[in-house]
Amino acid sequence: MTENKFPGKDISEEDLKTKFPLVAKKNKNHKSKFNVSGVEFGGSLIPIFAGPNMVESEELIKDTAISVKKSGAHFLRGGAFKPLSFPYRGPKYTETREQGIKWLKNAKEISGIPIITEVMEEKFIDLVSDVADIIQIGSRNMQNYPFLTSVAKTGKPIMLKRHYGASLRDWLGAAEYILVEGNEKVILCERGVSAPHTHRSTSRFLLDLQVVPAAQELTHLPVVVDPSHATFWRPWVSSMALASVASGADGIMLEVHPDPINASVDPLQPIDFQEFESLCKSMNSVANTLGRNIL
Repeated sequence: MTENKFPGKDISEEDLKTKFPLVAKKNKNHKSKFNVSGVEFGGSLIPIFAGPNMVESEELIKDTAISVKKSGAHFLRGGAFKPLSFPYRGPKYTETREQGIKWLKNAKEISGIPIITEVMEEKFIDLVSDVADIIQIGSRNMQNYPFLTSVAKTGKPIMLKRHYGASLRDWLGAAEYILVEGNEKVILCERGVSAPHTHRSTSRFLLDLQVVPAAQELTHLPVVVDPSHATFWRPWVSSMALASVASGADGIMLEVHPDPINASVDPLQPIDFQEFESLCKSMNSVANTLGRNIL
């Protein structure tokens, strides 16, 4: 047991030794490498996670799975359990919950693409674990430590999204709660931070690309970037995805929908199938200049 001698928002040498020693690099070349459903993390490959914000229907998630896999995605993303900032739901919003998990399972069986999806409540951990290849912890649960511990105990790979108000120190501290349970397959995901100015009234966050090399200096865990949630604006997604690859990101998460304007949740940010296919090729070109690849 150590004392909290140096509390603060920035990371000290003391933090690396006593606050998150499992998350911290052992040396400058220390980088976790692990395989999830045939997809390598921590190597030259930059895995792509793609799909709708919400699993709206069986047909939509099946068609999306087939399309994004064909274009280069390594994982299908989609929320059956979907948190919103407010309790009020619009007429198009339908949280598909247990039914959505079944649809994700069917889409996986039909397309062969692995699944990443979010779990929000402890009572659904087993249900989600049975289907998901990677369990996503959303930003709002990043510091729900008892919940992190329960999900970690499944032994499933976990993507930990950074809370939009969290420092890098907070984020790595949350990851330590997972690793201390013996679960070493942890993926960090940057999804935008709160800031006084966001360049557009509908954009709530700024994409913190500086955190990619900053995190990689300190931790051996892979760092993924989600430019869709960060920009909240479709015309900016491709440029920020390319910038994310150039920054050294170890994966990219993108919101992809067959009919973005009519998406049930956050219709301003998804790209369509054609845009996704083109973006994968462009990202691969950028990755190749760094000695890495997507396709």
